[in-house]
Amino acid sequence: MALKRPTLKTISELSGFAVTTVSRALSDGPEIGAETKKKVRKIADDIGYVRNRSGVGLVTGKSNVISLILSADHDVIDDHTGRLIASIARHLQGTLYHMNIVTYATQTQRLEVVKHVVETRSADAVILSQIEPDDQRIAYLLERQFPFVAYGRSNWKEQHAFFDFDNIAFGTQAARILIEKGRKRLLFISPPDNLSYSKDIYKGIEQGLLASDARVEILEGASSHDGNEAMRKALVQRFSQPGTLDGIIAPSTSSAVVSIAALEQSGLVLGKDVDIFAKEASPYLQYIRKEVMSVYENLTLAGEFLAKAALQAIDDPAAPPMHRLELSGDHLSDSECNPV
Repeated sequence: MALKRPTLKTISELSGFAVTTVSRALSDGPEIGAETKKKVRKIADDIGYVRNRSGVGLVTGKSNVISLILSADHDVIDDHTGRLIASIARHLQGTLYHMNIVTYATQTQRLEVVKHVVETRSADAVILSQIEPDDQRIAYLLERQFPFVAYGRSNWKEQHAFFDFDNIAFGTQAARILIEKGRKRLLFISPPDNLSYSKDIYKGIEQGLLASDARVEILEGASSHDGNEAMRKALVQRFSQPGTLDGIIAPSTSSAVVSIAALEQSGLVLGKDVDIFAKEASPYLQYIRKEVMSVYENLTLAGEFLAKAALQAIDDPAAPPMHRLELSGDHLSDSECNPV
């Protein structure tokens, strides 16, 4: 015979508290004392009670869900994204919220999936990635006053919560260090040019080229978000053309690894014919080729901040939105390069 599922009434009978008190204690109601909450939660854990989220939503108007919106138009669950997901989920532990992942495959769907979350109230906040300067999703969420945080900056960055890395500083540093090593013909494996961080990296590269005779071109035929094979073919094609390249700026671990493969296929020697400067979420490149220079993106820090900012946007919507631009001091310094 199937065991009867524990209910709020079960906890009420075991604790001696009214059902409404039990419900408010499990919802972390501010009017319920800490000792009462502790006792109720212990009983709930002991008997294996699981809250019915639909019922909670009817009572509180909340789903206790935060949606992470991701693109599925490329290999989205790479090491970079996987680390970000793990960090956000880890920092939501111990709260009333859990994370779900919502994906889109086309530019039209970018906005449609956000509208669906808002209109169905299937989440209490969203975390956006792949931010565009005039991101329609951000304009919509600001208009609807729906809680959100962006992993990147838009043209309305002062009005919304965001976490971002200083990609201008990365681009500047990459160009300057490659120039210091005598490199003058640089190739940038650009992310899609509609994204804010792509524009920021390129702006930084241009700043790094000032007062030098070096120049940069953008890889044609593939972006850093395309599949590895597409990137490899585009790189090999470029290396076969006149005009010697001697430096590559790679915005990710995968684009750096593919660059190494393309160089070797083209008969070029890393560190002799061509240098690579990369940004990576995991310190892998030093184990693959010690000649690669890189800086580190701390995604644990990013995920923690995004989780906290989303929670504040839900719990205290009148508070100023949380902002963090991870500056070059910790992660983009010369001492972080492998090697300089």
